[in-house]
Amino acid sequence: MVKRRSINLVIMKKYIFLLTALLLWSQLMAKDGYWQQRVNYNINILLNTDKHSFTGKTVLEYTNNSNEVLYELYFHLYNNAFQPNSEMDVFSRTVQDPDRRVGDRISKLNAAEEGHMHVTNILVNGIPCEAEEQGTILHVRVEKGITEKATIEFDFSGQVPIQIRRSGRNNAEGIEYSMSQWYPKLCEFDTDGWHPNPYVGREFYGVWGDFQVSITLPANYVVAGGGILLNENECAVEKEMKKFRTNTWKFKAENVHDFVWAADPDYEVISSQVKDGPLLKFYFQGNQPYAETWKQATQLLTQAFEILSSNYGKYPYPVYNFIQGGDGGMEYPMATLITGNRKLPSLVGVGVHEGAHSWFQGLLGTNESLYAWMDEGFTSYASTEVMNRLFPTSAEPHHEDGVSGYVNLAQSGMEEPLTTHADHFKTNYAYSLAAYSKGETYLHQVRTIVGEDVFKNVMLSYFNNWSFKHPTSGDFIRIAEKESGLVMDWYDEYFVKTTKTIDYAVDTVIQTKQKLSIVLDRIGDMPMPCEVTIQFQNGKSCVYYIPFELMRGVKNKGVLPEDWRTAKPWRWCDKKYTLNLTTSEPITKVIIDANLGVADIDLSNNSFPKK
Repeated sequence: MVKRRSINLVIMKKYIFLLTALLLWSQLMAKDGYWQQRVNYNINILLNTDKHSFTGKTVLEYTNNSNEVLYELYFHLYNNAFQPNSEMDVFSRTVQDPDRRVGDRISKLNAAEEGHMHVTNILVNGIPCEAEEQGTILHVRVEKGITEKATIEFDFSGQVPIQIRRSGRNNAEGIEYSMSQWYPKLCEFDTDGWHPNPYVGREFYGVWGDFQVSITLPANYVVAGGGILLNENECAVEKEMKKFRTNTWKFKAENVHDFVWAADPDYEVISSQVKDGPLLKFYFQGNQPYAETWKQATQLLTQAFEILSSNYGKYPYPVYNFIQGGDGGMEYPMATLITGNRKLPSLVGVGVHEGAHSWFQGLLGTNESLYAWMDEGFTSYASTEVMNRLFPTSAEPHHEDGVSGYVNLAQSGMEEPLTTHADHFKTNYAYSLAAYSKGETYLHQVRTIVGEDVFKNVMLSYFNNWSFKHPTSGDFIRIAEKESGLVMDWYDEYFVKTTKTIDYAVDTVIQTKQKLSIVLDRIGDMPMPCEVTIQFQNGKSCVYYIPFELMRGVKNKGVLPEDWRTAKPWRWCDKKYTLNLTTSEPITKVIIDANLGVADIDLSNNSFPKK
C-alpha cells in the first residue's frame, strides 16, 4: 500500500511537472509568435507663448510583450533636429537634392530660433535611471530590466523652433504653433529589436497605445488636437481674454501611435458628420479670404471619408481633425496638419491624401522607415481613386501620374530598391518617387494581376486582418494570394527587392490566309502577365490573356466578355512567346497592355504597326 502511494505520488509529481512545463512552453510559444508592445501616455504640458518654451511631465505605462527582458529604452527627441549641425541639418546640406523647405535654414538658426528638448528625473518603476542624450535620441539604461510592465516617469522641457519642417512656430501662413513631434516619444521595439532612428525629416514608426494629454496655455488660444476634446465647454472662452489667464485643454486618444496638436488665436472651427463614420472638424483662420474655400471643402471631404471607408475598411475613431498648420501636408492619427491658402481642388486634394493616411499610416501602421511605399504609395493610390470620384473625368483612372513618376525614376539611373531604408536613399528624388510613385504603381499592378473584384477584397481583407499590427510587404502579398488563389511571391521578389523593369514588345506579326502568328519579346528583366489586344479590319477585336507561369493560375476576370481568351502561360525563362491563331480576318493592330495596367518603361514598342 505504501509502495503504491509512493508510485502514485511520483506519477503525480511528474504530471504536475509536465503540465507546468507545457504551460510555460505555451506561453513562450505565444510570445515567440505575433506580439507588439503597448504604451499608455499621460502627458501634461505648459506652453509659455512669450518665450516659445514648454515644460511638461509624462507618466508612461509600458507593456513589454516580447520574450526579452529590456535593459534599455530609447526615446525620440525630435525637436533637437532643429539646431545647427544636427543630423537633419548636415543631411540637408550634404544630400544631392535638398528639400527646399529645409535647405541650409537649420544651420542659420540662432539660439532664440532653434528647437530643443531635454528629459530629466527619469524613473522606471520608481528607480532613477541613467540617460544619455544623443542628438534626437535619448538612451535610457534600466538596471533591473523590464520583464512585462513598467511605469516610466520623467520631466521634459524644450523650445519650439521656428517652423522649418512639419513642426514649429509661426508657419508661412501665420499659424502660431504647429506642435507635431513635440514630446519625448518611446521608440518602437519589435521582432527586429529597437528602432532608434535619428530624425532627418523623413518617416516615423510608433507604438500603439492610449494618450491623455493636458495642454495649458493662454486663454485666447484655440487648440486643435489629434483626439477627442474632453472639456470643450470649459475652453470656449471669448477671444478678448488676455494672456494673464490660462486654459487647460484636455484630450483623449485611444489606440493610436502618436499625438499632434496646434494652437492659434484666430482658429475658426466648423464640423461635418460622415454617414456611419466620424465627425470631421476643420480648424482654419477664419479672418482670411481662403476661409470660404475651407467651408466649401467640408462636404467633399465628408464624401471622401465615406468612399475610403467603403473601399479600404471602416474608419474606427469617432473624430478626425483637419488642422491648418505645418508646411504642406502631414498625417497623424485622427488629425492632419495642412497649409490652408489653396484653391478648392488643391485643398480637397491634400485633405484627401492626408485623410487616406489614416488607413495606411494611422491604422495599419507599417514601419514607414522600412516600408515608406506601403504608406505613401498605398495612400497615393487611394487618394487618386477618391479624387477621381469627387472630380470625375471621362475616363477611369489608370494612375498615370504615379506610373509615369516611377517610369521616370526607373529611366533616370538613380533608382534604389524599395527595400532601402527611408533615411538612406542617396537622393530625395529617388526616395520620394520610390515611396509615392512606385508604391502607387505597386498597387495598380496588383489590381491588374488579380482582377478588379478580387482587388477590392484584397484591400478590405488587408485592413481587417492587419489593422493595429504593423504589417510588412510579405503580410500584404500573402493576403493577395489568399484572396486571389494565385502565387505572388515573385512579384515582391522582382518589384520590391530589385530595380528590374518591365518592357514587353511586339516583335513580329505574320499573317497568311488562315493563320496569324504574333511573336512577343520580353526585353525587360521583370516578367508580368500580358494582355494582347488584336483589332481586326471588320471592326471587331479580342484580348488574349497570357498568364505568367509562376502565378500558377489566372486572374479573376469576373464574368468573361466574349472577346476574352486565355492563352497558355509564359514561362519565366523564355524571352520570347509566340501566339498562334487560326483566322482569315485581316488584322489592323496588335497592342500589348492597351489598358495600361502595368508600368512598361517603353510603350513605343508595345504595338504593331509600331507607333
